Amino acid sequence: MTLDLIIIGAGPAGISMASEARAAGVPADRMLVLEKAAEHSFTLKKYYPDNKLVTANYKGFEAACTGVLCIPDLSKSETITYLDKALVENGITVHYGETVQKLAQDTATGIFTLSTDKRDYTAKVVVIAIGILGKPNKPDYPLPRTLTSRLLFDVTSTEIKGANVLVVGGGDSASEYCQYLAQQGNTVTLSYRRDSFPRMNSINRASLLSLGERGNVRLMLGSDIETVKDNAGTPVIHFNGGAQEQFDYVVYALGGSTPENFLKMIGIAFDGPAPVLKEGHETSVPGLFLVGDLSAGSKGGSIIWAFNSANTAMRKICDDYLGCTVEPLPGDNTSS
Repeated sequence: MTLDLIIIGAGPAGISMASEARAAGVPADRMLVLEKAAEHSFTLKKYYPDNKLVTANYKGFEAACTGVLCIPDLSKSETITYLDKALVENGITVHYGETVQKLAQDTATGIFTLSTDKRDYTAKVVVIAIGILGKPNKPDYPLPRTLTSRLLFDVTSTEIKGANVLVVGGGDSASEYCQYLAQQGNTVTLSYRRDSFPRMNSINRASLLSLGERGNVRLMLGSDIETVKDNAGTPVIHFNGGAQEQFDYVVYALGGSTPENFLKMIGIAFDGPAPVLKEGHETSVPGLFLVGDLSAGSKGGSIIWAFNSANTAMRKICDDYLGCTVEPLPGDNTSS
């Protein structure tokens, strides 16, 4: 069944987006929230001090509510309880522990296909409500500062074409980076310390092995990097056993998340460091929206911004895609 709406992320923005959809008349069984953590609002629960208030007004953002969710300044536990209640009262289905790995749109129908580490879904509209926190993991050995522009942790911040590239890692991101780089006409080598890919999902594993069999990617399994040296501005990799090799770029895929890289890889246009957003927080991809911190700019937003951005997005979604209705609230000027 093609769902009306899939929301990626079960933080305040994702929960408010689901609540807005329910209030607009989207049936509970026609929508789904996907969350990679084991519980909702994981960042709030993990990083926010227990004794610090969750403030409605933050960094100059006005705290006036326009959507169905609204809070005053609350404690961390009170805020989590409020979000718990919103999930239960709206009958929102959340699939926890499920990570979105690929997102593609059929240009003829506009329908999205989302592939997670567990299954595939299709939906008319997708809303991304992930936070801006998250840094990629780095290796244990030191990286020369002189090679900063050549040692990368994503494949979108620097245009790489026609280059000799080493990808380091053995998870799904490593496979996806290899696939992407090979498509861009690069000579690609993958270094992984194990002799197989137990952490990789079956689709990415099959794709990578197929690239290896065709000679599009050289697989260096059982290889461990000991040091990285600078040779006239390009990295020289010293592997265990004494082998060494020079590359134009090294791309690390060691875990951790970079939202900007994820957004670019699924086709969202950027203007410098910021995603291009149209009316209603819609991206350059029709039917694909950003809410919460990702729609607030580099300085981030308040929890009220997260709530209000969901309300704004829902108006656009109803008008252009689902034919639903967002009822005006007293004093609502439809802005967020």
